[in-house]
Amino acid sequence: MADVNLKNLIEKKELELKSLLEITQAINSNLDEGALYKIFKFTVLSNLKIERLCLFVFYGEWSVKVHYGTQNNLDNLSIDKRFSGVKSVTRRSADWGTEFAEFDLLIPVSHQGSNLALLFVGGLGLVEVLNEREEVVEFLQAISNILVVAVQNKRLMRRELEQEAFRKELEIAGDVQQLLFPERLPSSGNIQLEASYLPHDLVGGDYYDYIPLAEDRFIICIADVSGKGVGAALMMSNFQASLRTLVTQTTDLHEIVVALNKLLTQSTKSEKFITAFIALYDYKMGEMVYINAGHNPPILKTKEDIKLLDEGCTVLGAISTLPAIKTGKLSGLKEFLLFCYTDGLIETLDEAGHEFGLARLLDYLEKSNPKPLKLMHQDVIILLDGHKGSNAYRDDITMLSCRVGNPNF
Repeated sequence: MADVNLKNLIEKKELELKSLLEITQAINSNLDEGALYKIFKFTVLSNLKIERLCLFVFYGEWSVKVHYGTQNNLDNLSIDKRFSGVKSVTRRSADWGTEFAEFDLLIPVSHQGSNLALLFVGGLGLVEVLNEREEVVEFLQAISNILVVAVQNKRLMRRELEQEAFRKELEIAGDVQQLLFPERLPSSGNIQLEASYLPHDLVGGDYYDYIPLAEDRFIICIADVSGKGVGAALMMSNFQASLRTLVTQTTDLHEIVVALNKLLTQSTKSEKFITAFIALYDYKMGEMVYINAGHNPPILKTKEDIKLLDEGCTVLGAISTLPAIKTGKLSGLKEFLLFCYTDGLIETLDEAGHEFGLARLLDYLEKSNPKPLKLMHQDVIILLDGHKGSNAYRDDITMLSCRVGNPNF
């Protein structure tokens, strides 16, 4: 009799070892989560005398991963404080409720003090010997722990790989975005330009450009894409390439804006849009024409006055046909300062939630004495820093300044 019991015990231990080996091999084979849970279910069904089983796993929220032998629909069962804080094997009690009445035991699966899974087991009455039931519970705990920890590790590894891939993607998009900006801006003679770009994240949605043309003319542009990240950078790349191609074919801003809007609506399906300000200046004529496509109005300062350049149309890329386009035209411009910016500047909030605002920017430009554009940008940034206090910047901030002639104002 003793020999029979010993033989049965050896066979049982061999079966357990074989089951653990199967699970371990499956994990090492890099099978997906679904396959691992199927192997777990098959192992328990094949090797243990258990009638009903339900495995809940926690990953942000509790969900059923394995179940069999139950009459109720388990997908809608919820795990609450009755179960989530259980730290040891627990027998069914009255507070379990009717939805868990099919089970006899709750076996927690924990790692580093936290419950990763909860295993509900029913029908252990078929296991006649008390010691044998305890061994079954211990084995279930062991095999469940191996499985669940492995799945959690796979998820953590996958998340780390996804985050690393996303970080690389952002780096590439950031490099692409930097290539969109002009390498050099003119800073001597009859024209000086200065740009400052303060991205909120690694990849922003702001853009500026300076495109010199023949016959003493040039185009400047500032733009802002709705949204941020890789998608915004790619959309801005498309915008830049389209603009630079179009100006080689025509300098009619009306035609350029219509074409840009068509290209953007086709590529984005009107899910994103761009605000833009595009201006063409002619030195000889002393004339500027511009279109403001829903952008924050740039500030033009001359000896006589200071004004906002707000004539144009709605944003680009939102609707297939722009309802109306008005081209602004300014004549007799031989000396001027043009200050362009994106909304991140005037929408910077202080600690009380008040915006920096356009009035404060206008006040600075009206009262400031002539100084290099770089220093002027630094002044504005100092004003912004003082305004926001301990608040973080919420958006990209871009400034593009253009000074023509040598204005003493």
